[in-house]
Amino acid sequence: MNDMASLIGRVLLALLFIQAGIGKISGYEGAGGYMQTFGIPAALLPAVIALEVVGGAMVMLGFFSRFAALALALFTLAAAAIFHNMFADQSQSIMFMKNVAVAGGLLMVFAQGPGRFSINNR
Repeated sequence: MNDMASLIGRVLLALLFIQAGIGKISGYEGAGGYMQTFGIPAALLPAVIALEVVGGAMVMLGFFSRFAALALALFTLAAAAIFHNMFADQSQSIMFMKNVAVAGGLLMVFAQGPGRFSINNR
């Protein structure tokens, strides 16, 4: 039961990042412009996309998932602090807390590992 829950949890967490990375590819100029409005160079966008897509796939598949989960957790906390720090705006406050919760889930993957249903466990 725990192994199946671990697999489902990894898949659900990973889908968020994979979808976000693919969305940034299809809306590349908009994503880069959005980053620049917060003082983040758009030149970092390829690295962000790679982290989201590749890191998300690694978590989903259980392939070096602890490393990928830790990297995504740190990235998610940084994104929360940079992009969702206007707490007077309820939507931004909710987005901040969502990122914190996702980072918590990723830290659970880091701490517990991917479980039995993973590439690393084969």
